[in-house]
Amino acid sequence: MTALNKSGGLVKRAVYALLLLVLGLAAYFGVNSNNAPTVTPLADGVESIEQVYQQRQSNVWVEVDGVAVKLLPDDNDSSRHQRFILKIDNGRTLLVAHNIDLASRVPLSVSDNLSLRGRYEWNEKGGVLHWTHHDPSGEIAGGWIEYKGKRYQ
Repeated sequence: MTALNKSGGLVKRAVYALLLLVLGLAAYFGVNSNNAPTVTPLADGVESIEQVYQQRQSNVWVEVDGVAVKLLPDDNDSSRHQRFILKIDNGRTLLVAHNIDLASRVPLSVSDNLSLRGRYEWNEKGGVLHWTHHDPSGEIAGGWIEYKGKRYQ
């Protein structure tokens, strides 16, 4: 009976370990994660950003034009990000976090116009636009910033 209890315990542990492995792999490969591009629609323009903001949506690919209204210090925690505030046509502002470990820094000044493609994440201040760079794994199209005729990705 003791040997049976020990082997039953081992089976339960093995099943538990396998379950954790499957959940970990699902998270790593994009199921219910921030890197789940197959379930994020692409929205174009100001109206779409307003809609996703009002609906408090996140993980939505967007393309938008705007003006840099404030340059912020780089975020140097973990991967480095160039940060700035973008104002779009309806007056809403977005924080842009452009990964400068994966893409070149954009030589922006306040009042510069630019176009962006990235992933929108909702917050009360208007939202954050990130993934404005190529996908280093090559699995998705990724994002970009177009500025003065040059694409930074």
